[in-house]
This record gives sequence, C-alpha cells and structure tokens, in this order.
Amino acid sequence: MRNTRADAYENTPRDVIATGNDYPSHYVLPAHSHRRGQLLYASTGVLTTITSEGSWVVPPRRALWIPAGVSHEVHMGGPVATRSAYVKAETALAVGLPTRCQVIAVSPLLHELLQEAIDLPAEYDLDGRDGRVMALLLDEIRRMPALPLSAPLPREKRLVTLCRELLQQPSQEVKIDDMAQRAGMSRRHFTRSFREETGMSFSAWRQQACLLAALTRLGNGESITQVAVDLGYGNPSAFTAAFRRVLGAPPSRYLAAPTP
Repeated sequence: MRNTRADAYENTPRDVIATGNDYPSHYVLPAHSHRRGQLLYASTGVLTTITSEGSWVVPPRRALWIPAGVSHEVHMGGPVATRSAYVKAETALAVGLPTRCQVIAVSPLLHELLQEAIDLPAEYDLDGRDGRVMALLLDEIRRMPALPLSAPLPREKRLVTLCRELLQQPSQEVKIDDMAQRAGMSRRHFTRSFREETGMSFSAWRQQACLLAALTRLGNGESITQVAVDLGYGNPSAFTAAFRRVLGAPPSRYLAAPTP
C-alpha cells in the first residue's frame, strides 16, 4: 500500500501490514501513535523521531522500531522515502520484538521484503506467497541487531528543556558549567542528576547529540569538514575519529547503502 495512511488499515485482520510513503525535505509528522508497533524504515534519506524518552536518527538503510502506543513525531532531514511494517501489539510481544524504541540494521533481505510488502493488498492471502513474504518479513525484523543511534531525554523539566535545545543546535563546545548554571544547579548536582536521568554522562550525551546531527547533515550531502567545524570539533580528523569510535566506521562508509 503506497502513499496510504496506516491508521485506515490498523483493524485489518492480518498480523502485519505495510505501507510506503514519500515526503519532501523538512516535512514534519506531528506527534501521533499507532495501535500497532511500527518498523519505520528510511529507504532513502535521513529522518529523526522524537518521543518523550529520547531522539532517534534513522540513516538510509536503517530502521526504527516503535512499540504500539508510543507517541512520536517524525522530522525529515531531506527528501525521504519510507517503508513501514505495522505489527499487531500481541504479535510483536509473542515474537520478542523490543518493548522500547530501537534503531536496527536492515539487511539486504529485509530491504527487499519491505519493498515487496508495500505492494501487497491489505488483506493478502495468508496461505499463499504473500502470507509467506509477510511471515519472513517478521522473522527478519526479529533477527536484526540494534544500533546506538539515540540520545535519551531526561524527565526533569529543566534538564529536558536544555536537552531539547541542544538537540536543535548541538556542539562539542557546550560546557558542563554553562549547562548547570542555566539549569539553576551546582555542577555536582547537574552531573549527578543528568546521569541518573539519562544513564549517560553529559559529555557522552553531548557527543551522541553531535553525531546524530552529523548523520542528518552528512546524509543530505554536506561535507565532513563543514559538519565537523559547525559541531565544534577541532578538525575533520577529530570528528571522524569520534564517529568511528562510537559507530564503528568512518562517515563515508557508514552512510553508504549496503550492496544487495
């Protein structure tokens, strides 16, 4: 089902349904939720999804699993083509899909299954080829590894406001003392509260926010040098080293689409 609103089909008597949509650059899907879990796949382009718990960036050929009932907004970093699989909540639980949002890898097989699934009718034949495609799709989602492409958000009001602002304009040059002062906290109280709320030190969170922003900008064709300078890294080499350390590959290789 292409260019279709999924909520019109959520009551379809199938464990898994799929839709495909194309969005223009900087399009925003306002906060909404689904009765089914959603695998949101960036076939092309980079998107960012925000919930009350954090921010997730989905580069090309990766996907975000969003459990049923989780309110989320989606921001398109540029032109984006999505392919989504919607899984009944009880089915997702039965097969062991995550109970929290999680970016996952997308294998060449999963990519092809999603491309095929969006052209199937809503009430596909469960006992025929279409049913087998959807069953294999569900199996392949389940076996994909998780990826570290999120920045958790605190719940404390002062901290979450500052974090949301920093996600909009991240920089390695933002200092802990400045953030503590803006939050009206001592440095010690700020660092302790930040770790308790997010599970990360502020320095690690700041770096993660920078790398997530970099993924969006690099995915839209900006140069590594410009991105590194804007994010406050001393030079492109320092940025590339941080990128490789956290994500396991240099930017050019990480953003290259896997060969089917």
